[in-house]
Parts: sequence; C-alpha cells; structure tokens
Amino acid sequence: MNASKEKTEQNLFDPREKIALFIDGANLYATAKALGFDIDYRRLLKEFQSKGYLLRAYYYTALAEDQEYSSIRPLIDWLDYNGYTVVTKPTKEFVDATGRRKIKGNMDIELAVHMMQMADHVDHFVLFSGDGDFRSLVEAVQRKGRKVSVISTLASQPPMIADELRRQADHFVDLVSLQSKIGRDPSERAQRQTERATAAPAAFEDEEFESDDVV
Repeated sequence: MNASKEKTEQNLFDPREKIALFIDGANLYATAKALGFDIDYRRLLKEFQSKGYLLRAYYYTALAEDQEYSSIRPLIDWLDYNGYTVVTKPTKEFVDATGRRKIKGNMDIELAVHMMQMADHVDHFVLFSGDGDFRSLVEAVQRKGRKVSVISTLASQPPMIADELRRQADHFVDLVSLQSKIGRDPSERAQRQTERATAAPAAFEDEEFESDDVV
C-alpha cells in the first residue's frame, strides 16, 4: 500500500468540502474498546465540523426491539437529539448449528444505500469501519469522483481494519491518532462504570453476537 494513504486527519480536509460521516456503530464500538477508550460523540461531531461543511453524520446500529432495557438505547436517544442521523433496525435472533443463541443485526446494506444516495451531494466521505465488505462500496463512490477516508485501527491485535478496505480508501486514519480529540475523559469512564454496576443489566449480557454485529 502507498504509505501516503496513512495520514493524520489534519491534512486530509479542504475547508470547502462537503463532508459526510458514516459510522458503523458496532464496528466503531469494538474498535474503540480494543484500543481501551470510549468515544465522546459530542467531541467527534465538533472535530469534523471544524474540517469543512459537515452535511450529515449518520450512525448505524441494530436494536433489540423486544427488550425492556438496552444498554445502547440512551446513546441512540442522545445522538438523535444532538446532530446525528441515527439509522436502526431490529436485531434477529437465531440458534446456530451448535444450539447456541445468537443475535444478528448487520447494517451494511442500509449504510451502502445511503452512501450511494448521497454521492452526488458530498465531496468527502468519512467511513468509520474496518469491515472489508465495504471495499466495493468505497470503490463505487470513488468512481463518482468522491474522496473516501476510512477510520479504523492497525494498533489492535488483530488489526480491526481489513487490508482490502485500507488499500481501496483514498486515505486511512488510525483511530489512535484521534483519541486525544474524540476520546472520553478517563474519569468520566470510571464514573460510568460505577453507574453501570448498579444499573439494569445490558440487554444482551447472556447472548452471543456475530463478531461483526456487536453493539
């Protein structure tokens, strides 16, 4: 891969560009968790608003509609009221060949459709995902003359970014380089962990997720 693709976000943006963020919520959550920090979505939005004209910030995740409590629902509600366009769909429950209960909630199709619909209105797409399934989508958007930056990480073991997606992107930004700008204060994380210890259990605590579907 051309080493010039690996850059910090500072020199990737033209202030005249129309920017759109496409956040694969499950993948970003898993990536940040692998790096040991939490995303502060208020700071994330402000960071990219400072780069150009932020047209849209999409956040994709699946939700268990039949659960009284979901650990992710407070985040979804907050995002919905604070500048993000949240796209959700119900998870599907199934039992695999070994008899284990699993939950599936892949949002790839929804994300791909929306990105293609926006391709005539956006100059620079920022995809928060390392999923190699998005390689063809990135290529299709590039054929329309649009720039695509992918944000994931090589710092985890194994890396969260698929090699084919990293090669296809115009630029790859390692999430580690953004931690100081979009990470939540560690003291807040400790406080939230204490609160969770006394709160209702997470919706999927006893269930097993497909590896690309964890929220």
